[in-house]
Amino acid sequence: MAIVNNLSFLALLFVTLIVALASADDRTKTVEFNVKPGGEVHTFSEKMREYECSFTYASQGGTNEQWLMSVGLSDDDGLFSCSVWRPQGKSYLFFTQFKAELKGAKIEYASAYSQTAAGGQRDVTLREDEFTVGDSTVTHKDGKFRAELSKLTIIGRTRHDEL
Repeated sequence: MAIVNNLSFLALLFVTLIVALASADDRTKTVEFNVKPGGEVHTFSEKMREYECSFTYASQGGTNEQWLMSVGLSDDDGLFSCSVWRPQGKSYLFFTQFKAELKGAKIEYASAYSQTAAGGQRDVTLREDEFTVGDSTVTHKDGKFRAELSKLTIIGRTRHDEL
């Protein structure tokens, strides 16, 4: 009888673990994409439920770079996050423009970086005068942006709680 109880417990534990992992997978998603130089404007987007993050850019120099985009929802569905970055650290491309946009969420926090923490390096944030944060977009500032971008992080509120 003890063996049956132990097997039942292990089976229940296994099912609980699978459900927990599946629900975590429903809340975050990371996808790889190529950032392409050549001066043309490109857009990459990823959705999670009714929320979407899009990254629009133009860059020059070098060859394609592998970048990642992660989108996620908080456990209470109150926050939607989006991160776009080059996992190898500093990008060697020169960005002539960039814009990240959240659909379905109002931006509460955003930061942009010229270098990401990789290979013993540290995150280096862009100066505040190089980009602007609106209700739904993070955009380069013409004449101020120094063409270096390696990471964007954005968190938006999906709904407004009533008091």
